[in-house]
Amino acid sequence: MEELEERLQEDSRLGQGNRIEGLRHLIESLRIADEIAEKGYLISSSELADLMNVNASAVTSRGNHWSWRNWVVSRVRREGNQILWQLERAEG
Repeated sequence: MEELEERLQEDSRLGQGNRIEGLRHLIESLRIADEIAEKGYLISSSELADLMNVNASAVTSRGNHWSWRNWVVSRVRREGNQILWQLERAEG
């Protein structure tokens, strides 16, 4: 019984470590999004999907102008077979 409790506590600590690592990854993604917005960079659908941690089709199916977390995402133009997007920091 004691061994089971120790194992459950260890699993709990590992789970917490994974959640903290996930938060670190989230913070890094948000910082990158801020830099992209601040510098006016245009990014492709696949790059935006990577940033948002979603499938690229989830980006392109949202339309031309929508919100994601603290940013307004706008479809700017198409270059060849790529759609380019711009991030702007949302007000408020």
